[in-house]
Amino acid sequence: MSPHECPSCNRSFETDLGVRIHHSKAHDEALPNRVCANCGGEFYSEYERKYCSEGCRSEAVSFAGAENPNYSGGKVTTSCEICDEQFEYYPSEKEGRYCPDCVESEQWRSPPALSGSDHPRWSGGKRTVGCDMCGSEIERWPNEIDGQTFCDVDCRGEWLSENITSEDHPNWKESSDIAYGPGWEQSRTRTLERDNHQCQLCGVSASKLGQNPDVHHITSVRWFVDSEQYSRGDAHTLSNLVSLCRSCHRKAEDGDIPKKTLQSLAQQGGD
Repeated sequence: MSPHECPSCNRSFETDLGVRIHHSKAHDEALPNRVCANCGGEFYSEYERKYCSEGCRSEAVSFAGAENPNYSGGKVTTSCEICDEQFEYYPSEKEGRYCPDCVESEQWRSPPALSGSDHPRWSGGKRTVGCDMCGSEIERWPNEIDGQTFCDVDCRGEWLSENITSEDHPNWKESSDIAYGPGWEQSRTRTLERDNHQCQLCGVSASKLGQNPDVHHITSVRWFVDSEQYSRGDAHTLSNLVSLCRSCHRKAEDGDIPKKTLQSLAQQGGD
């Protein structure tokens, strides 16, 4: 194998790699490892490069028209969405929706029509449907028609009283799935006494109701049953119970009354 000589001190090495390592260490300069594609001069670069300098690159590479790396077919002709005039644009610059004149006058900033049938989510307006309780015709938006539809709160309450029965009723206590367990009847009695046998939300009394109000669990019994930290009996503490008439009880069960409101109504003490 022919020896490789150091160009600075004429020292010979067995391999090209040897002379390169020597020159970098002994003479503090890396030997050329590439040839410029423009001028043909040798130069050193740690990474792949075709040209020794930006000057050579600029001479060798044209950035005009199709020679530009970002070239995408030149200008495109289209019609302005506002004035319908034709104009040219570069696809790489914008979508080409508005001509320069409309952009200059900011006509493109006009807000879109959002009322009535012009609204993008228009679905035909209100529809006439029948109340599932009394049969009266009522108007509802399409997104309000889901399952049962009622003309007012009274019809909804009456329908629930007739149709939500047995295990489905919020007052059901004998479900084999979730039994209220020992201590419930005693806690129920103490809650009614604490609340003077009247609904703590609307104030209606047992004498007007013709019966005692319901006693509502603010946090459900099921939550305590499923919890690893609490027992079923913890659900019956007075701070978790509040007296509500049947109508208010339904609202509470449906989530229409915030828990914080119910908790503030449940007086402390007696636990």
